[in-house]
Amino acid sequence: MRWKLASDDGGQGSLFSDEELFDRHAGLGEFRGLEFLHVNAKRIINEVPAASRVPFRFTINPYRGCSHACVYCFARPTHDYLGLGIGDDFDRKIVVKVNAVERLRAELRAWRHAGEHIAMGTNTDPYQRCEGKYHLTQGIIGVLAEAATPFSILTKSPLILRDLPLLVEAARRTDVRVNFSIGTLDEATWKSTEPGTAHPRQRVEAVRKINDAGIPCGVLVAPVIPGMSDAPHQLEQVARACVEAGAVSVSAIALHLRSGVREHWMRWLSEARPDLVDTHTRSYPRAYLSKSDQEEVSSLVRRLVAEARLEASRDAYRGAR
Repeated sequence: MRWKLASDDGGQGSLFSDEELFDRHAGLGEFRGLEFLHVNAKRIINEVPAASRVPFRFTINPYRGCSHACVYCFARPTHDYLGLGIGDDFDRKIVVKVNAVERLRAELRAWRHAGEHIAMGTNTDPYQRCEGKYHLTQGIIGVLAEAATPFSILTKSPLILRDLPLLVEAARRTDVRVNFSIGTLDEATWKSTEPGTAHPRQRVEAVRKINDAGIPCGVLVAPVIPGMSDAPHQLEQVARACVEAGAVSVSAIALHLRSGVREHWMRWLSEARPDLVDTHTRSYPRAYLSKSDQEEVSSLVRRLVAEARLEASRDAYRGAR
């Protein structure tokens, strides 16, 4: 196994030598087909460089690799730094920081940034399938709640509902926020691009339950994929469903293809949607769509959300009369 300097969270430096690989475990039963690489992490709270544009400074990621197997996942290149492939290896060989809860408790005791917000789910999903086996995210939430440390979680998994009582308890002591990633409700696009995730309608229902429990939960319509999920009627469907579920915020992020991911995506696209290869080649000479195209997607979703909220308020007014 090759460990060397890597970059997480859009530019965050992290030394893989800070993690010691000591055991491999083949997944059994519902985890068959997965391999878990146990490591002892020497640190679990990571600081994002000040130059980064992300709206948080500190992150926790208890897992590397992700069984959600989203074809477009920007974190795939992190497996390359381990000497693993960014394709099937990323989907099936999951690095598990088995001492994450203990490390977090120790780090928070000595943390000079007490009271700072910590984001989870910034690299790979903290509620991917293996969380059902290892319960690391569950343990991390408990420790953050004990320390009254504000935190947020980004996920695609309704497994978070398992920990809803824990989140409610944490929210009594500190600020807690959840966001779901729901890029589309289109069945074909979901099945082909996110084969290991829960049905997006299940995610919408999870948004409803989390907000009903008093935890603010928003939605990132992400990624919006040109030619696959960016049609106005598709985005309207997502916006309406999220508003009806009580999402406290709904915003869109267009597909971006960083180096390594772009090549992986284009290989997949050439087999799954060859009709879009030329379009995506032109649209992505670099990692991001043009600023004008990004703004077009964002403004359209903002308008659709505003219209859905207005309609919902009118319906509520009529029902109250």
